Amino acid sequence: MDSVSTAEIARWDPQFTEQAMRWVRLFLKAYHRAEAGGLESFPDGGALVVSNHSGGLFALDVPVLAAAFYERFGYTRPIFTLSHDMLVTGAVGRLLSRAGFISATHESAAAALGSGGIVVVFPGGDYDAYRPTSARNTIDFGGRTGYVRAAIASKVPIVPMVSIGGQENQIYLTRGAGLARALRVDKLMRVKIVPISLGAPFGLSVLPVNVPLPTKIVTKVLPPIDIQETFGSEPDIAEVDEHVRKVMQAALDELAAARRFPVLG
Repeated sequence: MDSVSTAEIARWDPQFTEQAMRWVRLFLKAYHRAEAGGLESFPDGGALVVSNHSGGLFALDVPVLAAAFYERFGYTRPIFTLSHDMLVTGAVGRLLSRAGFISATHESAAAALGSGGIVVVFPGGDYDAYRPTSARNTIDFGGRTGYVRAAIASKVPIVPMVSIGGQENQIYLTRGAGLARALRVDKLMRVKIVPISLGAPFGLSVLPVNVPLPTKIVTKVLPPIDIQETFGSEPDIAEVDEHVRKVMQAALDELAAARRFPVLG
């Protein structure tokens, strides 16, 4: 465990997080009527929560989980979120770090899991968060399997989690991967997508600056997967990844079948 990662996870502040959760919980209930279930099966000790990512710039997967988790278990075990560099630098980064946002590195993940904390990872990242509305109920990590290696290396279970509703906060037309290449932002800024969406008040938007709709968000935490117990002492990465995505897709399909109307839930 290197000193940088140790210092990073030490910034988590339970008192600050508790105060922040009071306001977050009020907003989630009032604006998104958020619900989270399945926490009764959550394991003790370190665990890697693997989730789909929804809502583009306004993704609320972590706040919905955190509000429910801390309400049920209290503030003795932190939730750490693997985050893009821009979220963990500067004044904003220092604030978010107190609520558990950490760098998306193998070292930070290992340090957080080794401390007994919960680590949330979105393997699909922006690729998933900006998926087209036509694929809003599809689990797609874009072929990324690093999360499996992280869980194996730290000897912790994978806790799959699925969420529905967030991708209905506006109409996502395309990730804009071709546009990113045409504008060369993939070379200049290491940005692989330029999303195009439709919403209010700006209508068609090259970047999702529209106000998110008050869509109902429902999150479900699934039973933990013990990799060694399920796949043996030398698990195949691709096989584990396929199993995790299959379990998540089945759960997301159930949530989609129970959803009567977009936005309204």
